[in-house]
Amino acid sequence: MLRRLAAPLATAALAVTTALLPAATAQAAPADKAAVLSSWTQTSATSYSAFFAARANQGTWSAYSFDWSTDSCTTSPDNPFGFPFQNACVRHDFGYRNYTAAGAFDANKSRLDDAFYADLKRVCAAYTGLKKSSCDGTAWTYYQAVDKLG
Repeated sequence: MLRRLAAPLATAALAVTTALLPAATAQAAPADKAAVLSSWTQTSATSYSAFFAARANQGTWSAYSFDWSTDSCTTSPDNPFGFPFQNACVRHDFGYRNYTAAGAFDANKSRLDDAFYADLKRVCAAYTGLKKSSCDGTAWTYYQAVDKLG
């Protein structure tokens, strides 16, 4: 008799737990998640700075469940010819990963690539003469790669 009662009780307990568990653990992303994501992936220096300030304090943004992972410049050098392109690649990865997760990548890819190029050009603005020309050319090559292959 005890065995016959144990199975239905276990099944009922599992059903109740399953029904309650998603409600207890699932949290909806804040309503402004899309706006925050957009604000951190624009072409401006302000957007760039805001992104890196947030990245330095990821815990503050945990409710948003952003994907902060990065492989930097993937298979390309992070600092080609000594030009520090890594941060531009990090922000670009953030945009690609999070817009893909949101199902809005195609609608935002062009802007993400433009923001990447703007970040690279800001790096190159620190140089002059031949070094700047070399940096600009390298930045253009990196941009073309993500534009065509990204």
